[in-house]
Formats: sequence, structure tokens, C-alpha cells
Amino acid sequence: MTFIEPYPRTPLEWVKHLERELANQSATARHYDDYYEGRHQLSFAAAKFREAFGPMFESTWADNFASLVVDSVAERLQVDGFRFTDDPEADADALDIWQRNGLDADSDAAHTDALVTGGSFVTVWGDSEGKPVIVPESAHEMVVSYVPGSRKVIRAALKKIDDEWGDTHATLWLPNRVYASTYTTGREDWDDFTEAPNPLNRVPVVPLLNRPRLNGKAVSELKRIIPLQDAVNKVMVDALIASEMGAFPMRWAVGLPLEEDENGKPKPPPFEVALDKMIHSEDPETQFGQFAVADLSNYVRLIEAIIQHIASVSRLPVHYMLQQSGQPPSGANIKSAEAGLVAKVKQRQRTYGEAWESVMRLAFAVLDDPRQDAHQAETIWRDAEYRSEAEHIDALLKLKTLGVPQRQLWQDAGYSPAQIERFEAMATQELLDAQMRADLGLYPSAEQQAIPAGDDADTPSESGQSRKAIAEAA
Repeated sequence: MTFIEPYPRTPLEWVKHLERELANQSATARHYDDYYEGRHQLSFAAAKFREAFGPMFESTWADNFASLVVDSVAERLQVDGFRFTDDPEADADALDIWQRNGLDADSDAAHTDALVTGGSFVTVWGDSEGKPVIVPESAHEMVVSYVPGSRKVIRAALKKIDDEWGDTHATLWLPNRVYASTYTTGREDWDDFTEAPNPLNRVPVVPLLNRPRLNGKAVSELKRIIPLQDAVNKVMVDALIASEMGAFPMRWAVGLPLEEDENGKPKPPPFEVALDKMIHSEDPETQFGQFAVADLSNYVRLIEAIIQHIASVSRLPVHYMLQQSGQPPSGANIKSAEAGLVAKVKQRQRTYGEAWESVMRLAFAVLDDPRQDAHQAETIWRDAEYRSEAEHIDALLKLKTLGVPQRQLWQDAGYSPAQIERFEAMATQELLDAQMRADLGLYPSAEQQAIPAGDDADTPSESGQSRKAIAEAA
């Protein structure tokens, strides 16, 4: 869809407007990035923490569950291929484009960024040979503007990056033109814009939005986790301070006479308290004792309760949070515990799958291929559910008895389209080899097949004949 601006803006106006949007978007993304990377806010305990530990712990120390919440979903988002036609087989051309652009790895980064910051982006363009180039982009460097009233049609996109020389480069995509400019060090504004046609007649940028709402806003996986993560850090810091202060129980003494200095102030006791020292007093009325040790179990129980809240909010299985006692769950128990996480991953697959299908349609548009209009396209995802190999294969064998085709069973077993193609090629070759051996008369006779392969040809059988004699007789 090509959008015509009722009031056309100049490239500079677009860049200025989208720069402001990008700054706000990047600030929000940076906040979530910090929590994912473990750079949590510990200002609430800064003074006591430094007093107790000094430089022992860095200021960025945190008990980080935010990364676990994201990684547990990202590790199950694996694209295996695409279907662009009614043919049940995966589209080989789409898979070739995917592999040539290194998207097995880059898609992981795009999914992780989308889960952390709420969204990432993918640009599609043609290289000098007319082949599609697909590049995932960060929310720190790219922003888009939608057609008013639309949540899908993009009217402009800006990518802004800094190089090692301190210059800032901007690329502005509009439906019919592409503009580029550089903001060099020491200048007050952007340099003159270079201009080129946009042969795709659409903005070649696809957002990967996490949990998109009808208001067009995406939501980070960490939005509801950060307050609970802060609570864990707060209780953990308090526990560490309590453990430090209570590492050596405080002693007390009653009836101990203390000497005074010339100013009338008590002098320090004439002994030092240590593990290898004894204390004594010549006054028989003196009594010594110590206060009870600090009990940290209350901190532990509170941290465990908060972690359970994190697991509930994020739909993480409890055994991911190491909250079980005794033997870890297995078999049916794991499947039941991970049901919420698997459902969550499948929901993300639907959202991201639509985005990747749009990316591949743009790639075919670069090639001027009719599949650019294949809106029935389907993303093939790897199974989001982890199962034991024995359980999985047993289920597939039962499906085979129902007449499920072999290729579908291979796909359900988790093999990629490329592996399935190799399987079929190997199976075809095995049939050809078997036919060739049959035509040449190289198959053993029925009598030979009845004799175990490990027996020696000249070793007599129970009937007194060797395999060689049986073969000659046949």
C-alpha cells in the first residue's frame, strides 16, 4: 500500500520529528536493557551497602531474574522455514534467502531484543546484484511512523547510527523515496540529503512487536517483572547487610570495672575479642555473655515468596527458579509445569511469525517474484515443547499408524526442511542402490539370509554344512 501525505513533509522535517521519537523510544529501551543485563538500580541501599562492604560488591550487583524471564522464551523461538504455496513442503527459495542472510543467528537477536525492549525491526533491501538483504535493527537505532488510524501501514522509517569518528548517519525511508544524510562533528544541522528512488513502493521495514495491543503499543516482557526484581534486590541487600553485621555476635559484660582517663571517660576494655583469645576479669562479680545470632531465615522466606510471584507473572515453571525440594520434576510433571510457558511461546510465535512472513514477502518483492503477494504464507516454527526423545518418537510412531505422511513426521520430530530434503535424497539413493544390487544378482539367497551374519562362511552349521557349501548348493 502506498500512502500519499496530504501535507508533504520535507526530508529534514521527517528526520527532526523521528529523531525525537527515537530518543524517547531509546530511553525506554535502555531502561529494559539495563535490567536484562543485570544493571539494576540499587540506590535504595547505596549508603548502607558501601558502609558494610565497601568495594567488595560493584554498584551494578543484582540477583538477576530478568534475563531468565526473557531467555526462557527466546530459546524456544526457532524458525525452521516457510511455506509460500499450497505445496506442503517448505519453500526452498525462502529458506535460501533466510540462510544467505544469516538469520538463524540474527533472528535470535531480533527475538531477544523484541522481548526485552518491546520491539525490534527488520529492514529489507536489494544489494548491487539485486538479491535481498535482510538486516535486523535495534530499537535504539530505528523508529517508524504509521499512517494515522493504521497499526500496520508504515508511512516513514528512520535509522540513525553513530560511527567511530563521531559522525551521525541517518537513512529515511518513505514509500516512494529514500534519503540519506550525515551530521558531522562541528556542524549545527544535517548535511544535504542524497536521494534515491524506492522501487518497492513501500517502506521496507517490518517491526517485530512483543505483545502488541490494539492501541499500537508493544509491551516488554520485563514491564511487570522489574518491580518484583527490585523487591528481590532490596531483600537480598538487607540480608547481606544483616549477615555482615551479625557475622560476629555482639558480646556484653556486667560488673566489669572500667578505668577512666583524665577527662573522666571510660577507657577501652583491657582485652580484645577474637576467635583465638580468651577474656577474663579479676572481679568475681563480672558476668559475660553474647546476644543471639542474626536469623536470616525470614529474609530467605521473603525472597522465595517474591520469586514465586515472578514465576507466576512470567508463567515460568517453578523448577526454573530452583524452588523445588528433593528430586526435580520429570516426565508428566515437567510437561504440566511448563504448559503455561509453552502456551506463551506459541502466542509469541504467532505474532513474530506474521512479521517474518512480511519480511519474506518483501524479500520476494526485491526479486520481483509473485510470491510477494503470497498472503497465505506460513512460518514453520520448531516445537516449543521440550520432551524426552523416547516419549517424542513413541508419539510419532503412533501417529504413523494413523496414516500421517513420513515428511510430516520428520517435521514433527524437529528436523529442519534442509535435513528432511537430505533424508529424502538418501532414501531415494538407497532404493536405487537396492535395485541395482537386485539387477546384478548381488542379493543373498533365502538360505544365506537365514544364517546369522556373524557366522563364518566355512563354519559348519547345525546340519553339518558350512555357509559356503549352502551357497554352492543354491
